[in-house]
Amino acid sequence: MAGQKILVIDDSKVIRVRVREMLPQGNFEVLEAKDGEEGLKLIRQARPNLIMLDFLLPKVSGWEVYQKVQAHAELSKIPLVIMSGREEEVMEKIPKPFEKHFFAFIAKPFEKKQLTEAIKSAMVLAKKKPVPEAAAAAAPSSGAGGADIQAMIQKMAKMQAEIDALKKQMSQVITIIKQKLK
Repeated sequence: MAGQKILVIDDSKVIRVRVREMLPQGNFEVLEAKDGEEGLKLIRQARPNLIMLDFLLPKVSGWEVYQKVQAHAELSKIPLVIMSGREEEVMEKIPKPFEKHFFAFIAKPFEKKQLTEAIKSAMVLAKKKPVPEAAAAAAPSSGAGGADIQAMIQKMAKMQAEIDALKKQMSQVITIIKQKLK
């Protein structure tokens, strides 16, 4: 089984199949969700290495999925590609430049080269994303005792190890994509 998991959340089976077919064969496990509710469940359970999110979804919208992922410190570090045929609807909720929000945008319909570029961009942006302010500010402002501070330091070390592991995985994905494009 492939080491990299890509979650495609789109209500269109055509788009989900198209993304699967455009990715290099054998290098990825492509997970699919037909709506935002199913997508959130898979994000929490599978912890994908990349999320491809349609913005207009039934049950739970792409906007709601985006907000829930961004509100979770660990999940918000997953590279994200937002897909939509209506960029203006995305811009109503999330103003341009999208890069300042640390996700890549791809307009539907798209070709393989555009998909590859969006994935590369999402990976680079995810690496640049800062630690959420709430987590960074928690230790100094808490007035916690020595044990609490030590626990926070351990959590930060664990998070840094997870970040380093994700960086390594993303580097591997980029290398695989580059090899397949040659």
